[in-house]
Amino acid sequence: MMKKLLLSVLPLLQSCSGNPPDNLGVYENKLTHCPNSPNCVSSFDNKKPHAIRPIRAKLEKIESTLASLDNANIVERSSNYIRAEFKSRFMGYVDDVEFLYDEFQGISHVRSASRVGFSDLGVNRRRVEKIRSLVE
Repeated sequence: MMKKLLLSVLPLLQSCSGNPPDNLGVYENKLTHCPNSPNCVSSFDNKKPHAIRPIRAKLEKIESTLASLDNANIVERSSNYIRAEFKSRFMGYVDDVEFLYDEFQGISHVRSASRVGFSDLGVNRRRVEKIRSLVE
């Protein structure tokens, strides 16, 4: 009985991850702006609820911090860009977190967004602030 229940729930949990959006990455030296939904924060957005400060750290420090986090998976890395996926433990929701290093200002811009849903109950903001506290 329990096995049948688990097998019937698995497809539902996997559907929570969604596919990565097509607009991730660097365009004209910026990360994509947040959508209208409140489940995203970005240091390139300057209005609430999306605005968040860049992180004062180099990508190497951010990368090592991400590698130490249980639910983070770095999926793309270049000389000035990192994209990681964070998967929630229970429902399997996936959030995309991007970092773009600005060598001249010595900061890493950041964007963290949920793939599915409307509200994230502040999860993306708390995640970025946790990463900030670990690297700054």
